[in-house]
Amino acid sequence: MSISLVLACVWALVANVLAMTPSKDYHWRNAYILIGIGISLLGFVTWQNGPLVGLVVLVAAMSVLRWPVVYLSRWIKSRVKGDVE
Repeated sequence: MSISLVLACVWALVANVLAMTPSKDYHWRNAYILIGIGISLLGFVTWQNGPLVGLVVLVAAMSVLRWPVVYLSRWIKSRVKGDVE
């Protein structure tokens, strides 16, 4: 197993442990940190293992960070429809 996949597994483990801890801001601070680290890690995984493995890791990360993805999709839909606040 390559080092990038090991780091992706460690990222997923840390994300799950952080999800189990109590948080006053509904884990948004943790999500921002995980997204920042995860984007560069996703590029490393894709560079080292190819786009198919990178896509699998992207889907796995999206399942862990599902609420930021939901809010992003809602924001994009509102921008496309023209319902700008």
